[in-house]
Amino acid sequence: MTCEQPVRIALAGAGAFGAKHAAALARIEAAEVTTVVSDTLEHAERFADEHGLGRGVATLEEALAADDVDAVVLATPTPLHAAQSIACLEAGKHVECEIPVAESLADAEAVLAAQERTGLVAMVGHTRRFNPSHQWVHRRVEAGALRIQQMDVQTYFLRRENLNALGEPRSWTDHLLWHHAAHTVDLFQYQTGSRVVRANAVQGPLHPELGIAMDMSVQLLAEDGALCTLSLSFNNDGPFGTFFRYIGDTGTYLARYDELVTGRDEPVDVSDVDVSLDGIELQDREFVAAVREGREPNASVRSVLPCYRTLAALEQQLEAP
Repeated sequence: MTCEQPVRIALAGAGAFGAKHAAALARIEAAEVTTVVSDTLEHAERFADEHGLGRGVATLEEALAADDVDAVVLATPTPLHAAQSIACLEAGKHVECEIPVAESLADAEAVLAAQERTGLVAMVGHTRRFNPSHQWVHRRVEAGALRIQQMDVQTYFLRRENLNALGEPRSWTDHLLWHHAAHTVDLFQYQTGSRVVRANAVQGPLHPELGIAMDMSVQLLAEDGALCTLSLSFNNDGPFGTFFRYIGDTGTYLARYDELVTGRDEPVDVSDVDVSLDGIELQDREFVAAVREGREPNASVRSVLPCYRTLAALEQQLEAP
């Protein structure tokens, strides 16, 4: 691939997050979506037409066999992530996988092993690393202007039925630990620059049909002494989303996606942090740039693996009698 050529991408997954990636990739001149993969050919072709993308195909295997695909963005059901990421790498395609890369530490390690064997770019959609609000905080920490003493995080949704972000039936079940907690566990270690040395978790009753905990609480201690308290719920009746409070030695900041305010509710201007205010777009830009430059991306599988080690330890606690 020359520097003049766009990265030719297959977008696998034509749901809510597939649409977010389609919109983001359309704003990146160095990227071209040549192929859309969905569960049926009709759905793939309709999604491609709606978003002005390339052709639609019904299987990932068809996309991996195509000569005009350099890389794959996976926005597919979570249980498929690890196997599909490995399939992409073994087919010679760079891969960006939506969070989580796997539902177990063993599978996450298998993806890393495939990346190391192939030498290709393998990145995970830990979007919080790219949201301008969190980037602003990260830069202050790196500059020595802020030391994070505690993060207080709330991740709240109302998901008492197995529905996706569009309110449509899901073929798989979401998970508070391996999906939603992954965002915060990774961000805590990334923002503090310190590994988790102690982690505790408790959960509420399992849903009788879904078989998952609907409420969970996580505590983390970093090597540098920073604390993180994370509350998660699928029982919350609004507002929805994740809310971050950074308590630091020189200030307190509250972040919600791409917005940031001080502890006194004063807006912080993050408009000049990066080329966009869209965290998904910035994440995709990093993936495309890493492919073109032949380098390890931010949120590479290797760099996020400590998050999955912590999740595995928390899972062992939750499963203990």
